[in-house]
Amino acid sequence: MLQFFATTSADQTLQQSTDVFRRISNNIFGGNSFWILVLSLVVSGLAGKFVSIVLRRMSRLFGRTADAANNLATVNRFRRLETWTILSIAIARLLLVVLGLYFWWSYTHPANQPSALVGASAILIVVIGGVVSPLLRDFAFGSSMMAEHWFGVGDLITVVPFPDIQGVVERITLRSTRIRGLNGEVIWLANQNIQGVRIAQKGVWTMAIELFVTDPRAAERLIEKTNDLLPVGPSLIATRLGIMASHRRSKDLWHITVIAEIAPGRDWLVRDTAVDLLQELDKKSSHPVLITSPVARYADNDTERQFARAVSNAKKTRRKPRTITIGKTR
Repeated sequence: MLQFFATTSADQTLQQSTDVFRRISNNIFGGNSFWILVLSLVVSGLAGKFVSIVLRRMSRLFGRTADAANNLATVNRFRRLETWTILSIAIARLLLVVLGLYFWWSYTHPANQPSALVGASAILIVVIGGVVSPLLRDFAFGSSMMAEHWFGVGDLITVVPFPDIQGVVERITLRSTRIRGLNGEVIWLANQNIQGVRIAQKGVWTMAIELFVTDPRAAERLIEKTNDLLPVGPSLIATRLGIMASHRRSKDLWHITVIAEIAPGRDWLVRDTAVDLLQELDKKSSHPVLITSPVARYADNDTERQFARAVSNAKKTRRKPRTITIGKTR
């Protein structure tokens, strides 16, 4: 008997669900409603394409202005404008699609039937939960990255946790980021997979080589010969080796610091190639000047200043309270 009632109840529930979905389908797609929906989406897509063409031209204008500017603050400002212009393309197209759906619903359901509205909401929730949730995660990550200004178009970045993904940011949307790799590859990356980024300040890395020599003038000639052999270019060594500081330590000992700017990921050009060339050229010279092997390191003024501040603060000791001795009164 219990099994009979359970079977009957299940059949009734299935029948009621079928009737509800049939009514929803008739209310939403009945008559010309489906074709009006298609027409609304087509018009929204064409309008979005037109808006994207206009905004892309604006972004290219901002990019050319940034490239022509000599002031770093101006470059950063126009790069930020270029980034937000490209980002607004996806936002504008999404808003146009929503506007098309709103027009379709208002035109085909002027009475705003409660049952159709509730049914459409239920279907929308199911679709979003089952199909669109990965896109929503990308949108959430992309929105947070843009709100916090992680990076912008034109920045040289290294993606965490993918150290091999390095290059120039070409395009940013709420869903994905396009990067031009150092080897020319185009890399598309979903925003939800970007856990962090490392940004090259001023678009380059700065490296220094510490030299201990016996003759500073001969060391200058040695550096010039090394520069003649090193590959120079925007994606290689952006700025040739140059002497940043020279200090005399004793009668026949000078400490020279040489710096160079390189493209991200090309640190081996200074760490390995430049150091090896300095040693080989010095060995072949009639008057060698190097006392020890050159030492390469990363160099950044802001970083060194922050580290110096941290070390200085760490060396500070807590001031001991003064002890006051009160003499005995007679």
